[in-house]
Amino acid sequence: MAKRDFYEVLGVSRGASADEIKKAYRAKAKQLHPDRNSDNPDAEAQFKEVNEAYDALKDPERKAAYDRFGHAAFEGGMGGGGPRGRGPAGAQGDFASAFSDVFEDLFGDFMGGRGGGGRQRASRGSDLRYNLRLTLEEAYSGLQKTINVTTLATCDACKGTGAEGGAEPVTCPTCSGMGKVRAQQGFFTVERTCPTCNGLGQIVKNPCKACAGAGRVEKTRALSVDIPAGVETGTRMRLAGKGEAGLRGGPQGDLYIFIEVQDHPIFLRDGSTLYCRVPVSMATAAMSGDVEVPTIDGGRSRVKVPEGSQTGRQMRLRGKGMPALRGGAQGDMVIELAVETPVNLTARQKELLREFEELSEHNNPEANSFFSKVKSFWDGMKG
Repeated sequence: MAKRDFYEVLGVSRGASADEIKKAYRAKAKQLHPDRNSDNPDAEAQFKEVNEAYDALKDPERKAAYDRFGHAAFEGGMGGGGPRGRGPAGAQGDFASAFSDVFEDLFGDFMGGRGGGGRQRASRGSDLRYNLRLTLEEAYSGLQKTINVTTLATCDACKGTGAEGGAEPVTCPTCSGMGKVRAQQGFFTVERTCPTCNGLGQIVKNPCKACAGAGRVEKTRALSVDIPAGVETGTRMRLAGKGEAGLRGGPQGDLYIFIEVQDHPIFLRDGSTLYCRVPVSMATAAMSGDVEVPTIDGGRSRVKVPEGSQTGRQMRLRGKGMPALRGGAQGDMVIELAVETPVNLTARQKELLREFEELSEHNNPEANSFFSKVKSFWDGMKG
C-alpha cells in the first residue's frame, strides 16, 4: 500500500509554516493516541503515521528533501537514506525517537521544556515574608522601623560558588551539564533529574567548608523599613532584593512585609474613619453639656452633647481620623454617645429618682410611642 502524502496526513498545505505543522501534529497526536482509542484497532498505525510525517517535516533539511523527492528521500538510494536514514533495522529506534518527541511536545511545558531546559546553574533566591505588628498610633503617624530577618545569604568565603576559595564549579560528568539524564525504555524515553548534580548541571569538587558547598549560609540581617502613614492590616510592602540569596550567584529574592495593626482600647478603625464610643451621664444627655474626648494624635477635643441625646447618637469630628495611605483627605472621627445608667444608688438618690419619674410622664417620647403601639397590638389581639 502506497504511503500517504505527509502533508495530507497532518492536514496542512505544502506552504505551511513550522508552527502550523507543529500545531496540526499536536492536535492529531492527541486525537489518535492509542491510550485514547482502545476501541479503534487502527489507532496505533495512524498514530505512527502521524509521527512519521511530523518527524520528516519538523526538520528543515528533511522537509526540503521531502519537498523535492517525496518519500524516496528517506528510502535507499538517496544519499544513504536521507539525513537520518530509515532502514528496517532503525525503524524501532526512529519510532521511539518520534514517540519521545510526542511526549516532550505534549507535556514539555509541564516538565521544564526540552533539551536541557531544566538546568538551574543560577536560580533566583526565594521570596520571604515578614509579619510586622504596629500600634494604631504608629499606623497613624508612620515611622522608620528596624526589623531583624533571618535568611540565606551569599557565603562570603566562597562568594556563593560553593567551592573552596571561590573556585568555579565544573560541568557535571553524568549529564554533561544538561541537568537531566535520559533512559530508553521500549518506545519511551524517560527523562529525569540528574542524580549527581540534582539538576544544576554543575558539581563542586572541593566544597566550601563555611557553607558545606551550598554557596549560602543562614544569617540574621537588620533592615531599616520606612512605614508610611495610613497603613492598615493587610497592607503589603515589597523590598526588592532583600529575600534569600540566589543559587550559584543567581539574583536575590524579595522580602514582603505584611502589616498587622493591633486593636486599640479606645478607637475602632474602619478605613480612614475612627470611631470612639463615649459614655455620658443621664443628666448631661438630658440637659446638654460638654464632654472631652481624646484624638489619635494625642490631643483632646471638646464636644457639646445636644439636649435630649440618646444612646447611639453620633457626632462627627472632621479631619480627626486616619490619613489616607496614598494621599487624599484626612479621615474623620465619629463620636458615638452611650448614655450611662447610674448604679449603686444611695437611698436619697433613689428617692429623688422616684420623684423625678413621677414628674416625667411626658418627657419620654420613645417610651410613650412604644407602649402606645403595644396597647394597640393587644387591643387588636382581643378583637
